[in-house]
Amino acid sequence: MLKVLDHIEEWLITFLMGAATLIIFVSVVHRYGSGLSIPGVQDWLLSLHFGWAQELTIIMFVWMAKFGAAYGVRTGIHVGVDVLINRLSDANRAKFVVIGLGAGALFTGIVGTLGLTFVLENGAHYQFLTWFGMDVGDLYEGPTTPDLEWPTWIVYSAIPLGSYLMCFRFLQVMVSFIRTGELPHHDHGHVDGIDEEHLPVDANYLDMGDNLHPHDLKHKQFGENRNKGRDDGQGGKP
Repeated sequence: MLKVLDHIEEWLITFLMGAATLIIFVSVVHRYGSGLSIPGVQDWLLSLHFGWAQELTIIMFVWMAKFGAAYGVRTGIHVGVDVLINRLSDANRAKFVVIGLGAGALFTGIVGTLGLTFVLENGAHYQFLTWFGMDVGDLYEGPTTPDLEWPTWIVYSAIPLGSYLMCFRFLQVMVSFIRTGELPHHDHGHVDGIDEEHLPVDANYLDMGDNLHPHDLKHKQFGENRNKGRDDGQGGKP
């Protein structure tokens, strides 16, 4: 189960991105093709209705954004200003990193709970009871989208699902950091599917080279030991 959960963001984002691209392409071809005076073909194209394409792609991009945020937490690609934290000692740095990850989990958990409440009140509760043949009472059926005429609670479900997944990722990263002292790193220069040349022996590919990511306790940044050496009066030499 965890193996599936470890890649659910990539699978969902890949599917949504590919489907949205295909829908947009077909919609644009249909729009321009409908203006061509080709006997038979023009009448057939005009009989097709693609007014829903824009609305569906917008919904897809909303879902991509929410689950992409969870992917960013897991892979460490979110950017933040960590100049102060990176200058702290290892012990103090570890405390603030755990506090930051815990705050992220708390915030996304609250957003997910509020989103779930909104989705239930927006028609999901009514729909669930209807599916199970139970009495819906005075529950609100909920509105539908203008073009697709889908229940809007399906669209808004991206908020609780994506937020709860982000909360889980924050907790997952926090537990891993407490156990190993390592944070997820992302090589911004790496492109999947392209073979890379071998790095020099003394190159640390986990070095971010900036203060936009918190430095963990396992991988030392370039110059970090040298700076500590100066503080110890050793002139930067081991």
